[in-house]
Amino acid sequence: MPSEIGVYGNLHSYKLYVLPTAKRLFGSYSFRRKTAIKHHANVQKMLEILALHGPLTTWGMAKVVLHDETSGIRTKEKEYRRLLKGRKDRGKHSPGVLDVGLVVVDGKNYDRAPADIYRLSLHGILYCLDVLDFTNKEVDMLAKHYSRVLPWVFGKWEYLKSIIGNDTYRLKTLANGIFLDNIQVTKMSKFPVFELLTYLSIKYQEYFEYIDEKKLADQISCWFYTHLLISSGSKSSIDDAKWKKIISDQEIKKWYYGFADEAIRFYQERFTTIKKLGRK
Repeated sequence: MPSEIGVYGNLHSYKLYVLPTAKRLFGSYSFRRKTAIKHHANVQKMLEILALHGPLTTWGMAKVVLHDETSGIRTKEKEYRRLLKGRKDRGKHSPGVLDVGLVVVDGKNYDRAPADIYRLSLHGILYCLDVLDFTNKEVDMLAKHYSRVLPWVFGKWEYLKSIIGNDTYRLKTLANGIFLDNIQVTKMSKFPVFELLTYLSIKYQEYFEYIDEKKLADQISCWFYTHLLISSGSKSSIDDAKWKKIISDQEIKKWYYGFADEAIRFYQERFTTIKKLGRK
């Protein structure tokens, strides 16, 4: 399950602050697509390692690239530390990925000297999905390594794929925040998607500056499942049979309909108040 590690705010914080900041500092397009600024490419390659290999120390990251070239590994390890923690040049601090919140420390490794273990934060996962042009196979690898961080999505990834196939990869589109608060979704589905997403924003609105990962994982997961009910391009939303099969998983059913029931109670209370206007 997600840890209680604090990250830099809810999904609106990600959309309005973290993602624009990360794109400015570390690149708005993938180094794979075209030549990138060297610093952008170096950061993205490090994030790619954490995405496709899971949590690692800086030594472990360097070994992924250089295998057993010990002297080269030490040099690469220092480079990764600078990318993680930023650097000071002429009295000015350049933020690292830890400062921006794309990576978090997730424990210690004691195989050699005590060393921090780093992994992508949930914001880091979304940034990678949005920017790094991962193939579907690479998204599968990411899901495998981060199933405990995003349990309702990545922890159920193979189950969801067995039912809805490539629609699971809609997560790559969602990662840029385009449908987070877009009223146009009211035209895309007869299901009250916009109302559910509005309630989702209201539920987590107080966590703009700080949120623990479990709450953020729940917000992202509700966001993902609700968007399965929106049409995707020329395709319609997933059909009733597929949705019923998804929620035949009793854990998913209890969790998601718990969220839906909260939304129903919220709107019922609001409409009760409206009905009373001018009737006293």
